[in-house]
Amino acid sequence: MSVNFSLEGKTALVTGASYGIGFAIASGMAKAGAKIVFNDIKQELVDKGIAAYKEAGIDAHGYVCDVTNEEQVNEMVAKITKEVAPIDILVNNAGIIKRIPMCDMTAAEFRQVIDVDLNAPFIVSKAVIPSMIERGHGKIINICSMMSELGRETVSAYAAAKGGLKMLTRNICSEYGKYNIQCNGIGPGYIETPQTAPLRERQADGSRHPFDSFIVAKTPAERWLKPEELAGPAVFLASEASDAVNGHILYVDGGILAYIGKQPQ
Repeated sequence: MSVNFSLEGKTALVTGASYGIGFAIASGMAKAGAKIVFNDIKQELVDKGIAAYKEAGIDAHGYVCDVTNEEQVNEMVAKITKEVAPIDILVNNAGIIKRIPMCDMTAAEFRQVIDVDLNAPFIVSKAVIPSMIERGHGKIINICSMMSELGRETVSAYAAAKGGLKMLTRNICSEYGKYNIQCNGIGPGYIETPQTAPLRERQADGSRHPFDSFIVAKTPAERWLKPEELAGPAVFLASEASDAVNGHILYVDGGILAYIGKQPQ
């Protein structure tokens, strides 16, 4: 093919990728040829991640690191560079959400979400960009959200953080595009993960969970998405095929953002 989607010879750091969306993205990148490095906040999570990658036939390298701690991040990036290779691809995936009504949320809880979902991508990006500049190329992918565009009850901190992450993505593009660094975002829709499993279980009478019905009705695809469906978009944004794509947020949402919803019967 004249378009190069291969990640052969590239090293990808995917934060918080012991499981879930991060694991699916990292696994897709590994299949495209990338060497995978990931972190998590506890050794037990890193160990679980290593075991999961090994089971999938992927030789991944795991590090314990709190991505909100700039000193730890700088140490991790230096270790990766020494022990594995310089980082060519960064996926800022680590994130949290607290579903609390705004007036019930403390300022400390709000700050914690902002710290993990917005400050951490700033810290990790800042740690890898100098090496990318030096080597003349780099890919940064920020895992944004539909809440980068929409609001919803109980997610004020998360929406604020993901909206900020969208603009951080555009600013990294603006500031470092001249160094052949592309920074884009992926905005996942509602994904089938262990965390969302209770929301998808059938009720005792066989009916859908109310939230499940809500999501299916709001999604033109009429289903939840699978984690592995994020892998293709991520590989594209990490490859040479997307060298002219910069500052873009690619929403992988089954069409939710394009859809006003069904008319009530």
